[in-house]
Amino acid sequence: MAGYDSEAFRVAYDKVLAKWPAEREALTVATPFGNTHVNACGPRQAPPLLLLPGGGATSASWYAQTAALARIRRVYAPDLIGAPGLTTPAGDRHPRTVADLAAWLDALLDGLGAPSADVGGHSYGAWIALHHALRAPGRVRRLFLLDPTQCFAGFKAAYLLHALPMLLRPTPRRVRAFLEWETGGVPLDPDWLALQEAAAGFPAAKPVTGPRPAPDALRGLEVPVLLLTAASSRTHEARAVADRARALLPHVETAVLPGVSHHALPQCAADDTLAGRLTAFLNGS
Repeated sequence: MAGYDSEAFRVAYDKVLAKWPAEREALTVATPFGNTHVNACGPRQAPPLLLLPGGGATSASWYAQTAALARIRRVYAPDLIGAPGLTTPAGDRHPRTVADLAAWLDALLDGLGAPSADVGGHSYGAWIALHHALRAPGRVRRLFLLDPTQCFAGFKAAYLLHALPMLLRPTPRRVRAFLEWETGGVPLDPDWLALQEAAAGFPAAKPVTGPRPAPDALRGLEVPVLLLTAASSRTHEARAVADRARALLPHVETAVLPGVSHHALPQCAADDTLAGRLTAFLNGS
């Protein structure tokens, strides 16, 4: 695609991956939709944890949390199918429905030898994770959602308005301008920001979108859920998201993370607050 530099993207991707634990492994898992690239770390005998990044982001974005999570889990972080990253779709066979995304995750877990797993997601990745838990609850042991979009509340109009130029014609400059607006000018990791800029114009498929999960379906979800929203998020009203989740989910713990915006998660949460909450939840404490 014009304007997209695959070599620059790979250099930026590898630079962020260098922040992962030294024992990180790169895996390739065949699925009906193509070969999924997975970054993995942690003891092979530990319970599996699947991490899904936000829209437009890659698996590398989890670098700030993987060291802590890999002490208690075998971490698997895939690049989303049809999105920026090293996953290679099978021609034009990419997910077009929520059912397709669920089938992709089922095939991914099968390929990893994981009948079930803990699952976590950020933003759009949280939307995918929640839908998968609703469709295949037997495959999800525990679920954490980081500032999830389109799960319990819609987008703010201002957010969509500011995102529109980047969505219509993504360029590094537009990506940076949007992220600087959403984060309120709070400095982002320069290597992660460079990766997001390098992903502008990536030849990605149209993402699967859809309505928020039905309230009745959410009320019937028996999977334990941890919902963490970003207090400074400009994507939606953080407290409204938490309130809605508590009203619908039977087994949910919620908290609002202070001093962090939507796009600063999960790589820029302050000190060890986020890692501590995630590990405590996964340990059942």
